[in-house]
Amino acid sequence: MAAIIRTITAAALILLFSTAISYARPHSQGQTIYVPAYSHIYFGNKERPLLLSVTLSIRNIDPQNKMTVTAVEYYKTEGAFVRHFIEQPVEVPPLGSIRYVVNESDNTGGSGANFIVKWQAETKINPPITETVMIGTQSQLGISFSSRGEVIE
Repeated sequence: MAAIIRTITAAALILLFSTAISYARPHSQGQTIYVPAYSHIYFGNKERPLLLSVTLSIRNIDPQNKMTVTAVEYYKTEGAFVRHFIEQPVEVPPLGSIRYVVNESDNTGGSGANFIVKWQAETKINPPITETVMIGTQSQLGISFSSRGEVIE
C-alpha cells in the first residue's frame, strides 16, 4: 500500500512540475509581436458595427532589466499599414508599462486590425506581456474584452 501511495505521489509531483515548466516563457533579447485589435465589432442580425476604443499595453515583466520598444505599428483588417505610434525607441524600466490608445471614433483599423510591436534588450529578459483591451458602449449595451499578442519573430 505504501508503495502505491509513493508512486501516486511521485506521479502527481512530476505532473505538477512538468505543467509549471511548460508554461515558462524562455528569456529573449528581442521579439516581433502580433497583437490583435478590434476598432469595431458587429452585433445583431444586420451586422451593425459597435465602435470600440483600443488600448495597447506593453508590460515589461522583468524585475531587473529595462527593455526598449523600437516599433509600434497599426494595421487595418486588410493588412494595410495605418500609422506608427512611436517615432523613436521608447525605454521601459523594469516592471514598467507603456500604453497606446486608438480612440473609439477612429474606425480605420476595422474589425481585424492589429499592432506589430518590436522590442529589444541588452541582455536576455522575461518577454513582455503585450495585450489590447477593447471597450465600447452603445445605448445600454456595454462590452469589454482583451487579446494577447503572439510572437512572430
